[in-house]
Amino acid sequence: MQKEIVAESKARMDKTVESVKHELAAIRTGKASVNLLETVRVESYGQQSPLNQVASVSAPDAHSLVVQPWDKSLIGDIVKAIQQEDLGLNPQVEGEVVRVPVPPLNEERRRDLVRLAKKVAEDGKVALRNIRRDANDNLKKLEKDKDITSDLMHDAMNDVQKVTDGHCETLDALVNSKEKEVMSV
Repeated sequence: MQKEIVAESKARMDKTVESVKHELAAIRTGKASVNLLETVRVESYGQQSPLNQVASVSAPDAHSLVVQPWDKSLIGDIVKAIQQEDLGLNPQVEGEVVRVPVPPLNEERRRDLVRLAKKVAEDGKVALRNIRRDANDNLKKLEKDKDITSDLMHDAMNDVQKVTDGHCETLDALVNSKEKEVMSV
């Protein structure tokens, strides 16, 4: 029973780390990356759709992105959605594609992005600690109901702590990598 609790908390922590990776990928660096536009949602056919479901996005060089909609009538909606996303990007229509120049970041903006990355990682750590707390509460309840012994409960709590520590180290490594990426000119 305690093994299931440890396994479930590990699976939930894995999902949290994946979520943080996804959020960090969307943080802009000095180079053009298709991940920059991952959060953009476009009004199409009466509903909000992720940009990558209505167009192909590519990065032909380090300073621009090209969005090629599958339905040419969506070009105006795509431009509007990119502008509303507040990414500091100014899309331009060129025939049947939308070109998005990615300006270089200044020092102040780089520091802001590093702060944002650290906040995302810290939010992830808070989520990990909440998962650990839930697992520990479940283990204490099992011990209180006499389903497991006190020794088994403490062993399982130690296992949960080790899993939590490992995931926190992963988040630290991710944010350090992102910081180096953002601060490199």
